[in-house]
Amino acid sequence: MTWPDRLRSSTLQSIIAPQNDVFFSAATLWELNLKVEKGKLVLPDDFMEALIAENFIELPVSWHHTIGIKHLPAIHTDPFDRLLLAQAHGEALTFVTADRLCLKYPVALMEA
Repeated sequence: MTWPDRLRSSTLQSIIAPQNDVFFSAATLWELNLKVEKGKLVLPDDFMEALIAENFIELPVSWHHTIGIKHLPAIHTDPFDRLLLAQAHGEALTFVTADRLCLKYPVALMEA
């Protein structure tokens, strides 16, 4: 299964609309690459090029994102998800997820 297949078409249409900026985190790419190395995920060779071609914007991980993790409630133990939630909160972005635990955070959220 690839990433777009995990999103409902209504979610995909609402987030990838011309008026919206869509961000991807460097942390997400790190996690995806770890999954590829473990054989749990297959990504196309041109995955990054496709993100750039679709005008996705890279969201680098900064120190204020990592500090923001300590202000989140301890609902989820996954370090990647906690970092992504802190990034979304710190940048006033909407976090799109299918993870039920992530949906419990006091952050702007959209269920995938």
